[in-house]
Amino acid sequence: MQKKYLIGVDLGTSATKAALYQIDGKLISEASVEVPLFYPKPGVVEQENEDFYTSAAQTVHKCIESSGIEPTAIAAIAFDSQMAGVGLIDEDFNPVARFDSWLDMRCQPFIELMNKDAGERITRLTGCPPTCDHGPKMLWWKNEKPEIYRRTAKFVMPGTYVAGRIAGLKADRAFIDHTYIHFSGFSDAQHTTWSTELCDLFGLDQDKLPKIIEPCDLVGEVSERSAMEFGLPPGTPIAAGAGDTAANALGAGIVRPGMLFDVSGTAAVLAGCTDEFAADTKNRALLTMRSVIPGLWNPLAYIGGGGLALRWFRDQFFNTSHGEILPNSEDLYPQMISLAETIQPGSDGLFFSPHLGGRICPSSPEMRGAWVGVSWTHTQAHFARAILESIAYEYAYYLKILKELLPKLELVEARVVGGGARSEIWNQIKADILDVPYQRLQGNECGTWGAAMIAGKAVGLIDDLASHAEKTALVNGNPYYPSKENHKIYSPLIDKYIQLEQSLNDFFTR
Repeated sequence: MQKKYLIGVDLGTSATKAALYQIDGKLISEASVEVPLFYPKPGVVEQENEDFYTSAAQTVHKCIESSGIEPTAIAAIAFDSQMAGVGLIDEDFNPVARFDSWLDMRCQPFIELMNKDAGERITRLTGCPPTCDHGPKMLWWKNEKPEIYRRTAKFVMPGTYVAGRIAGLKADRAFIDHTYIHFSGFSDAQHTTWSTELCDLFGLDQDKLPKIIEPCDLVGEVSERSAMEFGLPPGTPIAAGAGDTAANALGAGIVRPGMLFDVSGTAAVLAGCTDEFAADTKNRALLTMRSVIPGLWNPLAYIGGGGLALRWFRDQFFNTSHGEILPNSEDLYPQMISLAETIQPGSDGLFFSPHLGGRICPSSPEMRGAWVGVSWTHTQAHFARAILESIAYEYAYYLKILKELLPKLELVEARVVGGGARSEIWNQIKADILDVPYQRLQGNECGTWGAAMIAGKAVGLIDDLASHAEKTALVNGNPYYPSKENHKIYSPLIDKYIQLEQSLNDFFTR
């Protein structure tokens, strides 16, 4: 029987999703289960490594069972996973501690230490400024939990842990693919190696870092022990996979320089695509990640509460009765958005800063949101539109930095997924402010397809990964083309917004 199906599994923060695809990208079946987060004390956020494994087994088994296909027709499997947290395993690939989530802030003192001692050097080498990611977390374990650190053979990603468990690997075969290493704090991203310079500077044992490999490298096969739990035949090939943002960008077809990828969800993420490495040492706002595609990079930045800011406004100011949130609030989004559509570009001088929980890029945890320019004439509709515009202004700030780093880069198209992608007016506002066509994609799940394509490439079923990704990314309707007239109105307001954010940062951090 010809093996013509691929499985991609997304190991997210709060849920694991698996999907079964044909090689041409047709979705056959999918499944999802929640994964718990643990909050043992303030500032501490952990997960059980074994929950990643069991949830992957459950979802893959459900996919195969509901599809009706023969498991022997499945050619390969790959995983993508959350990127900034870190796991710890012993020599036998068993966890020595719970997974240290990217939401966990115990490592804050070591973020500050790395910034103080070598912030610019780390940014230049890794492509990412010190933040709540692998580097400060590993230093926290080394200094605060030395006994656990000594027992740690390797620091690993969730995708590595699950793949290693399925394949029955030992720690000496632990790996990390190149799409994660900007978050490591200890890599030389351009040369795809660990930085001995940085490891020596902070006293990190380099032998505790896993081998850096390519996303499409094969790392093992499904063992007899795991075959029954996953519903896969023993010997099914396992590819290394990728970080979730990289897998999503691949699944969305972001494979040409000048393309943009907007994940318009609870958080708002904007990633670019370039064929040059660009380290943002000046602003430390952009995180420059390696693409799955060799030779390409995905510089990105994000807002901690994009869609969340809109939901906050809905619940607190648009859908309340004496402080009580009314039922059926989900139905009010279209009403709220349609009101925003009645307001002219610029919201009659009203600005909103969306950083209600602190600014992420560049890091300014003390910063908070603000309304600026409020007048007697402003209505609910103005406030709603100002929120929509604020996300696009923030994106414009990221792109301004990117263009300063890479002056020859020509932006050609933005592709958008997530709940916000359903809003025509929001897509149009973004197109007008950024001066680039905005294209919706069908569905919101690009990550599992990105992982599945990686699996297909690893076993030779997909020849050219970039062209296959571009060909199979399904667009939804026509693009939203920018209005030159509106962009002319917005251009000076972008500069005002950037000045406003700097002033707010100074106000909250002084």
